[in-house]
Amino acid sequence: MQPMLIYHLAVSAFLLVMTLNMALNRGVFVRPRRRKADPSQAAGAPLVSVLVPARNEANRITPCLASLLRQDYPNYELLVLDDHSEDATADVVLGLGCSRDTKARCRLLEGAPLPAGWTGKAWACHQLAEAAQGDFLLFTDADTAHEPDALRACVEHAQETGAALLSAWPRQITGTWSEHAVIPLVYVLLLGALPHRMLHRLQRHRRYARWTSEKTVASMGAANGQYMLFRRDAYDTIGGHAAVRDHLVEDVALGRLVAARTVQGLRLINCDGSRLVACRMYESFAQVWEGFTKNLRAAFSDSAAGFWIFGLVGTCGLILPYFFACVPALSGRWWWLPILQVAWIYLIRVALTVRFRTSWVGALLHPVGEGLSLLIGLNSWRLSSQRGVTWKGRRYRMAETPPPASTEAPGLPVVLAKESEEVP
Repeated sequence: MQPMLIYHLAVSAFLLVMTLNMALNRGVFVRPRRRKADPSQAAGAPLVSVLVPARNEANRITPCLASLLRQDYPNYELLVLDDHSEDATADVVLGLGCSRDTKARCRLLEGAPLPAGWTGKAWACHQLAEAAQGDFLLFTDADTAHEPDALRACVEHAQETGAALLSAWPRQITGTWSEHAVIPLVYVLLLGALPHRMLHRLQRHRRYARWTSEKTVASMGAANGQYMLFRRDAYDTIGGHAAVRDHLVEDVALGRLVAARTVQGLRLINCDGSRLVACRMYESFAQVWEGFTKNLRAAFSDSAAGFWIFGLVGTCGLILPYFFACVPALSGRWWWLPILQVAWIYLIRVALTVRFRTSWVGALLHPVGEGLSLLIGLNSWRLSSQRGVTWKGRRYRMAETPPPASTEAPGLPVVLAKESEEVP
């Protein structure tokens, strides 16, 4: 069999597996039901602590807090932590009606100095959790905006599914060309690569999880730090943010820690929050480049092989078909296969664009987005291996060798930042 035919058959098989995985995931990656508020149930509603870490968010936090203060859930507190902001973040928060009074429903906390061995986000969330009083802890970012019934819908969904951690994936707002091109690719990974259905089966039938290594089950997990709703007892059981204090992608690491406890009965539930929450992650090419540079290498923890294999498979399966479709002579008599593959990729992108209401420009620019993601990934590897990555004015240097696996989850790596420093 000719090498070119083998390659095209492999790519077609890859796209088929991705499509089947998306179809299977569709049944478990659902939208929380939106129901009218029932005043008769208000008395029994558990207390939810809504926790917002904020560092230099003066220009972005107003829509977030305004929407959180409008929630129709009957029993919640709102805590905002000012993580040594260099702008007017604290003044904006106080101007929206929050107070430094420890008895206020909406409170502003002042962050303590960042200890060695912690990332800024994990340390801020850890302090918020220590101050929280709720039975549920909702960690959400300052660049999100929430529908009035979002908190109620997600709490009810968490209770109905028995979730230890419910992570709702918001609708991603994009403005610049780089945002359009790169950010919607998150959904390609979310539904095309992650085995939500398989993890759901293991959580429902824990006897099967006992036959699977804890590290394998953990690798099926992920979460989105833009919206993570924990049961307080589950958060404490996995060690909270202290267990991932040095991980640059703490949300993914926390999702994996919960998934690793499947045998013990903890459930990780990822759901479609695109009708309830919106988020604009970045607002420029520079922010897209810096943000994903921080995340891409760290998302693979201590698995260098996983990082390179993922990049190679993505390049072969989601970028090269466009090249071969543009130069049909390279494929010989199989010239029609890459054209079919490109059409297949666009069908996947159209389905995800409709489902999550993301950018149509992003779908059209698929090969540009994939190519830019590849370059960001290479930059992430380069900086992680050398002087470290930067985010929010802090530089994080990587450990040269990964630490021993966490005692909370044997076999589960939770790396990566060896140290951090303020960047002038």
